Amino acid sequence: MKISKNSVYWKPLCIFCRTLTKVQNKFSFKLQFRITFFLITVFVLSSIPASQTLAGNKVKRLLLIGQGPDGHPTGTHEFMPGVNILANLLQKFQGLELKITKADEPWEKGPELLDSADGLLLFVSEGARWMSQKPDRLDALKRFGQRGGACVALHWGMGTVEAQNIAEFVKLFGGCHGGPDRKHQTLKTRIQFLDNDHPVLRGLNDLDIYDEFYYRLKFINPLATIIPLAQAKIDGKLETISWAWERSNGGRSLGFSGLHFHKNWNLTAYRRLMIQAILWTLKLSIPVNGVNVDISEEYLKLH
Repeated sequence: MKISKNSVYWKPLCIFCRTLTKVQNKFSFKLQFRITFFLITVFVLSSIPASQTLAGNKVKRLLLIGQGPDGHPTGTHEFMPGVNILANLLQKFQGLELKITKADEPWEKGPELLDSADGLLLFVSEGARWMSQKPDRLDALKRFGQRGGACVALHWGMGTVEAQNIAEFVKLFGGCHGGPDRKHQTLKTRIQFLDNDHPVLRGLNDLDIYDEFYYRLKFINPLATIIPLAQAKIDGKLETISWAWERSNGGRSLGFSGLHFHKNWNLTAYRRLMIQAILWTLKLSIPVNGVNVDISEEYLKLH
């Protein structure tokens, strides 16, 4: 195998050769053998590309898609700050390669980014409209779904004002907040997590919260394939505000309609829900007691 100076192997090989020369000049043959064996092992391990995990599995490439302000008041619909919080929490996980992208129009590199991703988190304005806004983007998202890409939609990232955008979005994400009959309320309520056996809900307990939630969502048929994860009482009725869906091709999708207010990232339960949602859709393991989502307060502030 020919190794060029630009190869990832070049630097470890140079260090290895220099060290081996020193070993041969200073130690007995028996000790040389042991040290040489150790150095070869170190060289091999240090030469494994970053795109491989220790188990030799391909790294999962996660695309975190946000946008700039969409006209809502400061402290709400803070897409990029929210995406950055998730990136900070996810960077500790082995086997994840993160890519943050600001998907304001025209987002010309979008299809290329989608084609190279294994999973996506969509936290944008009117995500269902955004998905269908450009033919090449829609085609790329269809390809992404067909090869089993992991999909997570957050708040307005699952939405559309116009009903014509609902169908394509639901095919990929399983649910949508859209059309002229869409429902949303800002209120203080209690979130009830429904299926404690689901990996996404590990370490989560019901909580009282003030947030804006979308409800009466449009779901894929058959509805039985949708797993409600969280509900909240709105107008006296329990409404589904988060769901999980295992698609027929093996891909996984999940949505959460809360997180209108940036300050709610301060809640451990919200951060844990979103991190575990991402891990589950990517088919990565989640600890029995839930993921540690401790983070510096500085990262949670709006700047």
